[in-house]
Amino acid sequence: MKIELPDADATTALGQTLAPLLEAGEAVLLYGPLGMGKSTLARGLIRALTTPDEDVPSPTFTLVQFYESDPPVAHFDLYRLTRPEEAFEIGLDEALDDGFALIEWPERLGEDPGRFLGPDRLTIVLAEDGDGRVATVSGAGAWDAKLKELHV
Repeated sequence: MKIELPDADATTALGQTLAPLLEAGEAVLLYGPLGMGKSTLARGLIRALTTPDEDVPSPTFTLVQFYESDPPVAHFDLYRLTRPEEAFEIGLDEALDDGFALIEWPERLGEDPGRFLGPDRLTIVLAEDGDGRVATVSGAGAWDAKLKELHV
């Protein structure tokens, strides 16, 4: 599924639309080069689950930020990882046990990130599209069915 994102507000709105569909044990994988809106989408999603003014910094240097929500969300930025196994050292498996994981730079998990994650995954690839962006969205496991019901 392709979703046009003409501006940052549309990217935020996509995160807000996806938020209520997320369940514990699931992962959201955000792909795209620097500046494509991964953190903007993550911020919209997290604020939809917490509060509209929640402080949602990019976890580039902390690697992970945890948020109290229902379900709890762990926002990972794996850009600085050098080995896929480092994701476990910063709590990826525990995050999936308790809530869901929102992962920027999932390519750092290797060619098959699914081997580190549960079966229920939402993949979003952000790319340039003229002056805006386009999100290519796909799902595995439970997300295959959820996407058929998604109206954006």
